[in-house]
Amino acid sequence: MADLIRLAILSPSLALRLGLREVLRSLPEVEVVADSGHPQGLPPFDLLVLTSADFLSDLGDEVPPILLLSNDPAEAAHLADLPVWGVLPLEAGADEISAAVRALAEGLCVGSPPLLGDLLEQHALPVLGEAEQIVDRLTERERQVLQLAAEGLANKQIAAALEISENTVKFHLSSLYTKLGVTSRTEAIRSGARRGWVIL
Repeated sequence: MADLIRLAILSPSLALRLGLREVLRSLPEVEVVADSGHPQGLPPFDLLVLTSADFLSDLGDEVPPILLLSNDPAEAAHLADLPVWGVLPLEAGADEISAAVRALAEGLCVGSPPLLGDLLEQHALPVLGEAEQIVDRLTERERQVLQLAAEGLANKQIAAALEISENTVKFHLSSLYTKLGVTSRTEAIRSGARRGWVIL
């Protein structure tokens, strides 16, 4: 990505802010423009990293892409109405955070499956009549990942075939689960096959 992703960190914990700043500053695609314990007075940014969903009510109408770091699925559920979001556990490593940041910057929703249960419950399972709307929301890369998963390839094999990292494959799968209203690889493949998006 040619342009740096301007990133701001919001956390009530100074220790968390300092730790995240160190991790994020090590990413070549990221410029950390601010870290703060409150949302007021932040400079312009492209993406916001939060460690508490409590900040969401303070962000106003135009909400940027949000990456929430939390171990609480109930907190993740607060992201349901946002256009672009990601959720990872607090102990996520630099590689996972980097892949999530890149995906969010491209307009994808990403998440760690154990944290997505309550969030997925906020969305009704799409019915067949909504297939056109859903397929319009799938990116070309998501369609490729879904097809290769349907062919029985493991994440590592999908990553090699598409020349992307295994973490990026996981994030594309998580995004697919959210868009299709499913919670597993098998359900995603079944949903894609039912709609004629994949060839089994």
